Amino acid sequence: MDFFGLMTMIGGLALFLYGMKTMGDALSKMAGGRLEQVLERMTNNPVKAVLLGAGVTAVIQSSSATTVMVVGFVNSGIMKLSQAVGVIMGANIGTTITSWILSLSGIESGNFFVKLLKPSSFSPVLALIGVILVMFIKNTKKNDVGTILIGFAVLMFGMETMSSAVKPLADVPEFTSLFTAFENPVLGMMVGAVLTAVIQSSSASVGILQAMCATGSVTVGAALPVIMGQNIGTCVTALLSGVGANKNARRASLVHLYFNLIGTFVFMTVFYVMNHFVRFTFLSDTANGAVIAVIHSVFNIVSTIVLLPASELLVKLAHLTIPQSEGETLETSGKVLDERFLEKPAFAVAQCKNAVCDMAQLILKAMSLCVFIQEKYDENAVQTIMEIEQEVDAREDELSSYLAKLSTKPLSERDSKTINKFSRCITDFERISDYTKGIAFTQKKLYKGKEKFSKKATGEARLIYEATLEIVEYTVSGFIHGDKEMAFRIDPLADVISQIKKDIRKNHSKRLEKGRCSVELGLALTDMVTSLERIAKHCSNIAEEQMASETNQHALHQYARNVKERNELYKELYEGYTEKYSLEKLEKTSIIR
Repeated sequence: MDFFGLMTMIGGLALFLYGMKTMGDALSKMAGGRLEQVLERMTNNPVKAVLLGAGVTAVIQSSSATTVMVVGFVNSGIMKLSQAVGVIMGANIGTTITSWILSLSGIESGNFFVKLLKPSSFSPVLALIGVILVMFIKNTKKNDVGTILIGFAVLMFGMETMSSAVKPLADVPEFTSLFTAFENPVLGMMVGAVLTAVIQSSSASVGILQAMCATGSVTVGAALPVIMGQNIGTCVTALLSGVGANKNARRASLVHLYFNLIGTFVFMTVFYVMNHFVRFTFLSDTANGAVIAVIHSVFNIVSTIVLLPASELLVKLAHLTIPQSEGETLETSGKVLDERFLEKPAFAVAQCKNAVCDMAQLILKAMSLCVFIQEKYDENAVQTIMEIEQEVDAREDELSSYLAKLSTKPLSERDSKTINKFSRCITDFERISDYTKGIAFTQKKLYKGKEKFSKKATGEARLIYEATLEIVEYTVSGFIHGDKEMAFRIDPLADVISQIKKDIRKNHSKRLEKGRCSVELGLALTDMVTSLERIAKHCSNIAEEQMASETNQHALHQYARNVKERNELYKELYEGYTEKYSLEKLEKTSIIR
């Protein structure tokens, strides 16, 4: 091979790796995180876990990506270590699909229809369709399909280029002797492991081996140990992902390593012991892409069948390697935002939603406690509200930073809008928690000063508290379930709360003039009702964000005003809430006790 032949081979390798990454990223983006969410929820049955791991990996074309996701799941407490084992095994099976696709490039036949199955025949057509979809169609999903087709075409073109570039090496004795040396199981495994560790993709390294088969110098005996080593080398990605994670996540990466090490050791031992007695003649046969795919698949399937029943032993081995420290729980509690998920942006968006929903639930709890202490002061409830406020602040900081990083990733138009919505909503949720803290502080101050509102002021306060709790319930439920009808109820109720606040302040001024209320109590009442009104306004912001998120409206408040003007439902709801929370009816009902 001359200099230009070497450059052609390097160029083919570059296109091959780029095409594989492009196709995998586009497939993952098009899946929109749905596959990973299924993987997250359905792993209690070991066999089901294997099938799911294989299915997800076959779609996103990367066992490394699936394993990294699993490490992230375990680190976040979403998945137990025992559940992760089956998924990891399945990922090894799923990655073999790539080798079967690449083996199609070795099809040789004069039959027209058989030649059509060869990627070099249909890849140009796919590339043309992909370019048309990307350049001339303004539809995100179709653009993603186009990117997948282009990625596949580039992948196959790179494969063909590599194969063509290495063919002259068949006449180079040094190259032929190099692959003869690989028939040594230990050396072959080391080469396969190092190559895969460097490019961090077993699919890609297997593809390179398949391209080398074009020289005719690669025998089955030389390919076998290299493939075994490739399965070990792919563990490097998961091991690197475990750095900085908790102990259980590091154990998950070790389970991946032990599965491949033990599987390789058992497979190689049994195979070469049998070869010693039987003498497999096919080891000297020339390997091709299909043979490589068969070996790759058989090894991973057999390893899974043998080791799946012993999955608990793999878990115990991981625990022996990383012992459980005193006070350590077996699983982490709660879901956290793991940066490993950023490698799959669509899934990271889904995890962000989980985090924001958890934040919303905390807000509802804090508001419920505010209503409770208004009726009957409780120091523990006040302390809980203070703790919730600190927790919400911390989550808002974490989410803001995570969303900023996520926004730099390749996102679909829908996901991009979603994270923008989350960025604005978490600010409103955080402000609501600040106001609940302020209300709790005011209630504590009144209790310690032994100050009490008049019966009428107490009834008015109870009314606006109940209205605010209702609007927070609507906001949280509407946000979590994506219920726009629920969200639409918020704006009219927010306007009613604003009017109640004005009426309460007006009534307070009259009581103050008549000497029926002190200035201190008046200030406390004003602070509380003002905080409640602002909570309602932030609820309105969240609802309007939700209603406008799937439209092209950017001025949210203008959007809401336009809705009010043209929708009779708003007027009907407003009148209903005005009747329900009427101060005029207050004295005639049993609300005042």
